[in-house]
Amino acid sequence: MLDLSTWNLSIPTDPAPTEITTARLNNGYQSQYFRRNDDGSVTFWVPVTGSTTEDARYPRSELRETQSDGALDNWLYASADNYLNAVLTVNQLPSRNKVVIGQIHSTDAAGSQNDPLVKLQYYRNSAGVGRLEALLRLHPGDSKVKNILIAEGIDLNERFSYELRLTSSGRLGIQVESADGDKGSYYRQLSSSWSNDLLYFKAGAYIQDNSGSSSEGGRVTFYHLNTLHR
Repeated sequence: MLDLSTWNLSIPTDPAPTEITTARLNNGYQSQYFRRNDDGSVTFWVPVTGSTTEDARYPRSELRETQSDGALDNWLYASADNYLNAVLTVNQLPSRNKVVIGQIHSTDAAGSQNDPLVKLQYYRNSAGVGRLEALLRLHPGDSKVKNILIAEGIDLNERFSYELRLTSSGRLGIQVESADGDKGSYYRQLSSSWSNDLLYFKAGAYIQDNSGSSSEGGRVTFYHLNTLHR
């Protein structure tokens, strides 16, 4: 199941990004940046020449969590057990070989730092090995992140799943498993300094590159996407 009823979409249009509202997204929206496929999947495309959102260096075609009426959905982790589940393939990478496919982000509301808590990144190294890495910020406002290998051996166009879970007690869990059986997981108790930050999920294609021709970029296909707060 690919449920888009609680997301909006940012796409890297020229000269500035465009936000596709929840209502428009669920009324059949598609474009060169967001294509609906016959099997029910959706494909995100991001050229390295795309426009960038405020305070971002790199372009994205990425979903942002909302409520069903389109209002932004922001939550404190203590309010529920919070899950983001996805099944996808990474089809194309820019020359720097990195694309972020899922995030837990904090808002710019009072008391929050407007930082990603964690980014899940697909990276293809110089040997051609596909790796899933978590870029974890240990405390809000930290300038550096901890790079954690979750799984490797996942090829381009190989289907895999991921789950990001943040429990009401502040325990972060990340699980990845590919169609070929490559898998890994990571668990950590978060610093209580995250407890006052309003958080939300993101998913899609956020490339970590901004140089090259318009044919260079990232392409990611999602077959399943679901959030749950319970």
